[in-house]
Amino acid sequence: MPVMHRGVRYNCRVIFLNRRILLIRPKMALANEANYHELRWFTPWSRSRQTEEYFLPRMLQDVTKQETVPFGDAVLATRDTCIGSEICEELWTPHSLHIDMGLDGVEIITNASSSHHVLRKAQARVDLVTMATTKNGGIYLLANQKGCDGDRLYYDGCAMIAMNGSIFAQGAQFSLEDVEVLTATLDLEDVRSYRAEISSRNLAASRVSPYPRIKVDFALSCGEDLLELVSEPVQWRYHTPEEEISLGPACWLWDFLRRSHQAGFFLPLSGGVDSAATACIVYSMCWQVCEAVTSGNQEVLADVQAIVDQSSYIPQDPRELCGRLLTTCYMASENSSQETCSRARELAQQIGSYHIDLSIDTAVKAVVGIFSLVTGKSPLFAVHGGSSRENLALQNVQARIRMVIAYLFAQLSLWSRGARGGLLVLGSANVDESLLGYLTKYDCSSADINPIGGISKTDLRAFVQFGVERFQLPALQGILSAPATAELEPLANGRVSQTDEDDMGMTYAELSVYGRLRKIAKTGPYSMFCKLLNMWRDICTPRQVADKVKQFFSKYSMNRHKMTTLTPAYHAENYSPDDNRFDLRPFLYNTGWPWQFQCIENKVLQLERKAQQDLDNLD
Repeated sequence: MPVMHRGVRYNCRVIFLNRRILLIRPKMALANEANYHELRWFTPWSRSRQTEEYFLPRMLQDVTKQETVPFGDAVLATRDTCIGSEICEELWTPHSLHIDMGLDGVEIITNASSSHHVLRKAQARVDLVTMATTKNGGIYLLANQKGCDGDRLYYDGCAMIAMNGSIFAQGAQFSLEDVEVLTATLDLEDVRSYRAEISSRNLAASRVSPYPRIKVDFALSCGEDLLELVSEPVQWRYHTPEEEISLGPACWLWDFLRRSHQAGFFLPLSGGVDSAATACIVYSMCWQVCEAVTSGNQEVLADVQAIVDQSSYIPQDPRELCGRLLTTCYMASENSSQETCSRARELAQQIGSYHIDLSIDTAVKAVVGIFSLVTGKSPLFAVHGGSSRENLALQNVQARIRMVIAYLFAQLSLWSRGARGGLLVLGSANVDESLLGYLTKYDCSSADINPIGGISKTDLRAFVQFGVERFQLPALQGILSAPATAELEPLANGRVSQTDEDDMGMTYAELSVYGRLRKIAKTGPYSMFCKLLNMWRDICTPRQVADKVKQFFSKYSMNRHKMTTLTPAYHAENYSPDDNRFDLRPFLYNTGWPWQFQCIENKVLQLERKAQQDLDNLD
């Protein structure tokens, strides 16, 4: 909790026992990168191993019967052991506090954490805890927040209890339970004997500066504990990335739905992989709700009854629940193919969503007609002789009208069916498309929330394949086998003539590489070129690598302005281009990158001359 001490605001753990506060422990390492900006609000406590008196507010004095309590960096000494605290980020720092606490004889480390979910992150979290107790011995209790933070992050639980390098209890990573209690029975003598055998640790312990100890008249054990069965180590069970996608974003959607007091979701379903993946995540949410209700979760039952406005309703079938909570809509135009329409309808039938088929042609012609009436000009698609500007404008009109229609139906669809409430509009642009800006500003990628906006196309395809078996949805197989297309340009003989990768000029696999290098490796054009020369040396010449890097950075910088209006998306990938809090960069660039591109060109010419000289020498 936030605590103001001597005019400074600290982020603290307040440790109490039987109505008395034992210690207020201020956080000493604040998270101040990527999604976190703790230094905006708090100051880290910098007085290591020191405490001060904190005068309690009068309202608390009346409750605890204490006038002052210790405030600072200290540990608790009970009658049988010693307990220390880490707070979230302190576990992830190069010299974590548990190291010196363990050397000073602290046997149990507790960590109250707010660690958000990212695909494939759980292993790093488990490794940190197990390594902390492997090198120094001891017991580590990690409790992590669960649920949506009201923003783009989902905190995924993963509570654990570890001792001497082994895990003894594993909490759920994803669930609809608000609270989970994890227990294990461990023997403190195992900690002491383990530590006694590590000579290097004991030498370091003999030199460590001691922590202030706060005596607590309490014991965690008693003489009758001898007959207690101690817990056995367990093997940590990791979810696959496909399972993580099916569970994490689904829990995030459920939190948003119940806390926003809306009646469900509206999803433009195009018949492509991205919107199909979004539909599957909603269907997975329905599965989890039904399972939670079946297992006796009364909070989830009360929430779902409030959402559907029916106090006697008990969800049992995910498909039936999906029909109540999800409205899907295929918005056809004269450029849409019958194949995508059929794929969307088939998937909607299999998940049970309330499905609408409609045509946007009347609206598109009306809007373009207004322009023609005012200007006397009629824009044409490129295949009909129009310029690239005309071609792009005609595509964008279709995309933007779909956004308007989506919000209209989200507001009034339930009203037209005699039901109460409105629907949250779901977006379905993936992280790679957002990174490149391969979307129309204010099209149907503009939505209330987007469960896949932080997930790569590669991972989404794997998730959709997983959904075929996990959810028994054979319609997904046809969606996977079809080429990705926006269907905004005229068909050629009734067939799709436009594909996403042709439009982008690069593959989705390449985009994932660019994204990780740009954000995680912090590379600009020249640095990325240098790294890709080595990574792609077997498949691309230096000239080809240069052309690819230039094309990516030109399009990325040209479209960066679109990130300022990007729909709030579930954060699942560390190369997300989210402009709101994660990827704080300019949205106005010199898209020609003259200095960087010239450096790349000079290096390519140098490498080509060297390659030619090597060939000449061979001759």
